[in-house]
Amino acid sequence: MAVRNWGSALAFACVAAARPALGAEPDARSGEPGWSGAITGYYYAMRDQPDFGVGIASLDRGSLHLEARYNYEARDSGSTFVGWKFEGGETVTFAVTPIVGALFGSTRGFVPGVEVSVGWRAFDVYVEAEYVRDLDQSDASYYYAWSELGFRPAEWLRIGLVGQRTQTIDSGRDLQRGIFGQLTLGKATLGVYAFNPDSASRYIIVSVGAQF
Repeated sequence: MAVRNWGSALAFACVAAARPALGAEPDARSGEPGWSGAITGYYYAMRDQPDFGVGIASLDRGSLHLEARYNYEARDSGSTFVGWKFEGGETVTFAVTPIVGALFGSTRGFVPGVEVSVGWRAFDVYVEAEYVRDLDQSDASYYYAWSELGFRPAEWLRIGLVGQRTQTIDSGRDLQRGIFGQLTLGKATLGVYAFNPDSASRYIIVSVGAQF
């Protein structure tokens, strides 16, 4: 799945967003939940493979969750999802969003999945998991997961551990693991992820996101 024009992925991210979106604000006139969302662009700076970009966009209204991605499940491919969020808790908060989507482009597939977040004080856990059912080559179907364990020493800073299992990167490891840091200023977030720092297959991901 080689993408040489990663700029197209970032452009897609700017028009279409994801983790995590703002809670929907009620409409002042109707009292119903309004729309909220986020856009995020990721630049993968690879050590021994072509660099590429990933774009993610989301919209939320009440419990309804809509999402679009580019280069996420497969290079030169886009995906769209619809889901429903279940959330609650006080001391420990949680949100669980089952999603189902379609993959199109260089790879065609059916993608059921789930997004889960749990928070306690300054700590949080985020897990995103899905099964990519390849409609053209059934033996190419695979399971994908992205996980974060985060800590906020300050409101504007989030640091922690990250792991992913993916087929978009060939590093010789089934599980990619690393560390990350995020800076938040208002509704904008800048993140840096360092994967496999102890390996020759190490790489960096830089993310830029905004909520609206």
